Parts: sequence; structure tokens; C-alpha cells
Amino acid sequence: MAKPAKLQKTNAMRELERAGIAFTVHTYEDDGEEARGLGEAIAEQLGEDPGQGFKTLVTAGASGAHVVCCVPVAGELDFKAAARAAGEKALAMLPTKQLTDVTGYVRGGCSPVGMKKRLPVVIDETCQLYDEIFISGGRRGVQLALAPDDLIAFIGAIVAPIVRER
Repeated sequence: MAKPAKLQKTNAMRELERAGIAFTVHTYEDDGEEARGLGEAIAEQLGEDPGQGFKTLVTAGASGAHVVCCVPVAGELDFKAAARAAGEKALAMLPTKQLTDVTGYVRGGCSPVGMKKRLPVVIDETCQLYDEIFISGGRRGVQLALAPDDLIAFIGAIVAPIVRER
């Protein structure tokens, strides 16, 4: 019987391990699609509450600074609220073609942990409703589950209401 393939560690996993932060790795089938609702489909595939899954969005501020925003997979980023929380006049999505250069990650595998350089992070306040949340593991097909307070403290995240009301 063949051994299961060993999961290669990502920068996010290495950084959390070095910091002594407990996390669990979850893998899912990555079909290469990048459509809207991908995060919700992943949560369903893994049997998770979509409110616990947080997607990582990288924005560019009016000042030229980059700001990372983490919002529930089913939510939409409120750019004005995120800009206020980050101390920026305005925020806009970073063009996808610049994502790898800025973060070291690809679309669908971008984690708020382990980027090329540490960027300011704003995470939606709903993360505090859970004992455990799910973030990208730094590669498509990999998620990390960890305590939101550990994540917030480790990356120095600002916690604020940054999801647009529907």
C-alpha cells in the first residue's frame, strides 16, 4: 500500500510553528476555479460553518500602501469601513496580476500569515464569535484552523466591522 503524499509546509505554517501557535491543517480538492462563492464552496466541502472561514483580500490604499483585509467567505468587503480602520483615505482591490509580487502568494492561496513582507491587516470583528476560524494555508487546497485571538496577536491585526451590510 502506498504512503499518502506528505503535505509540503507553506510559509504560513512555518511562521505559525516558529511562533508556537497551535493550528490544524485541512486540505480540500482544488479544481482550479476562481469564481465567486469559492470560499463558500470550500466551507461546504469541508463541512465548516461559512462564518468561520475568512478570505484574504489585498488592497491598495490611496497613499500607495497595501492593506490586507480578512472577511468571512460569504461576506463582501466594505472598502470605506476598511479604509477608516486602516487609517487610509480609500482602498481598492490590488490587481490580481500584482498579488504574487506583493505577497508571494497566488489568488485563492493568499494567507494573512507568511507574506513576503508584513503588511497591515484588518480582520472583520465577526472572527471573535468563534473559538476557531479558517484561513488560507498559503497554497490553494490548504486551509489552517486556529484561534482568532492567536492570529490577531501574531499578525498585529486591527479588528473592526469591515463587512458590507446586504
